[in-house]
Amino acid sequence: MNAPILAEVPLAHSAAATIRRAAPRARASLRLRGDLAPFEAALGLTLSGRLGSRAGAGPREGLRLGPDEWMLHTTPDDLATVTSALAPLYADHPHSLVDVSGREVTVVIEGPRAAELLTIGCARDIDAIPDGAARRTVFDGAAVILWRDSATRFRIDVWNSFAPHLLDLLVIGTRELAAETS
Repeated sequence: MNAPILAEVPLAHSAAATIRRAAPRARASLRLRGDLAPFEAALGLTLSGRLGSRAGAGPREGLRLGPDEWMLHTTPDDLATVTSALAPLYADHPHSLVDVSGREVTVVIEGPRAAELLTIGCARDIDAIPDGAARRTVFDGAAVILWRDSATRFRIDVWNSFAPHLLDLLVIGTRELAAETS
């Protein structure tokens, strides 16, 4: 999968985990029903996977959130290309593509105890999420999308208004894990 470029210095770092904000990504919510083939061809992504499955091609990454819902991540420059590629499909394949880029930020959590760190705010069984999958879930009361890039690397998409709270919890958790090992 194409992971976002890390934009900032770590907000917290220890031998257990590192917390960073990712570089801004363009995001679009795609809702559609029926034949996925024209959309897959236009986007160059496989949309027909199971719920929680991800597909990537070039700068694009798609996540199937529900039976008729996908979250698309790409570069800011590519979002106009995505919009243009899907526009001709609308007449025969009604759908909704909404730019939600300004709504969320992405936080990267990585390290040998990253999965354990996430349990401070997420009741979901983190170990049950396979590498390369993602899930919509809740982190300390905030709706988030949790991406599992590998056994030791995760991303959380969180609404801007909840980001400071989520970041504070993760930074405190990183310090607590570091204190346990000292």
